[in-house]
Amino acid sequence: MTVQSALFGPQILTTDAELRAVAEELVERDPSGARVARVLRRTYDMLLDGQHTGRYRWDQLFKTEKTHFGTLVEINLQRAFGFADGQAMDFAIRGVDVDCKFSQTPADWMIPPEAVGQLVLGLWASDDRGQWSLGLVRATGEALTNAAGNRDRKRWLSPAGKASVAWLFRNRPLPENALLRIPPRHVDQIFTCSAHGTQRVDMLFRLAQRRIISRTVVATVAQQEDYMKRVRGNGGARSRLRPEGIVIFGHYDSHRGVAQQLRLPVPAPGSGESVSVRLARRAAHHHGLPFITLDGERWVAALPGDPAERAPLLPGTKA
Repeated sequence: MTVQSALFGPQILTTDAELRAVAEELVERDPSGARVARVLRRTYDMLLDGQHTGRYRWDQLFKTEKTHFGTLVEINLQRAFGFADGQAMDFAIRGVDVDCKFSQTPADWMIPPEAVGQLVLGLWASDDRGQWSLGLVRATGEALTNAAGNRDRKRWLSPAGKASVAWLFRNRPLPENALLRIPPRHVDQIFTCSAHGTQRVDMLFRLAQRRIISRTVVATVAQQEDYMKRVRGNGGARSRLRPEGIVIFGHYDSHRGVAQQLRLPVPAPGSGESVSVRLARRAAHHHGLPFITLDGERWVAALPGDPAERAPLLPGTKA
């Protein structure tokens, strides 16, 4: 029997009926893996707690927090998919007991004695690399290392066990943490430019143009309550950056349409995401560039040599 994700998943050939049933359920409920990816992103963001700590990197977490990541992923995954509790393991998926494991290294899952012989849903993710994977494996004795000498009788997948993992999603893109993708010198400039969150948010949208900026990134930079207020017009970054020619498109339908016309990354609807870009009035040297019409004039995404000029007003923000 072959199980295959409709969009990305590899073909999985297995004679394990329970593994096949669990794989089918996961693929049917999340064909692209987007739901699992959001769970992992949320788990990173919860642990980093950037709004209150200013942290945005895995290496800024304490050891105990890193250890807690696996438990938090399990909780968030169960909430997102509504899995029932298993009888002996973490979840019951199509009536099959499934143990959920996370590791910081692919397929390096720790298997406790009670999970031997059971089905394991194993996850791996790296925020630094921006990737994640999910696989299923039957933790048979033959697939595990020897427990001899281990006081807790914990075991790991052997080379043969790792080779037997049925990967539903492998090295898939993790929703981006923009602070890990822009140049480190720009990140330093964002966090050190001012003691005030308002100015730091301005610097974020000034330096991280043409890139999706999540609510979490704004919260991490602002480190204030009502942090999204720092992005809006009427005194927010949209108003303050307009004299520099910089506009900030939000998740509103009207903004998304204009961003798409300029061939920019498009914020997801209702996500709180934003993308900034400096605009310039369309001139002869902009021939071939996509353009938009605002305030009765044509505008393009500015080229490096274009002089700064006051940006036009954006369309209304009715979501």
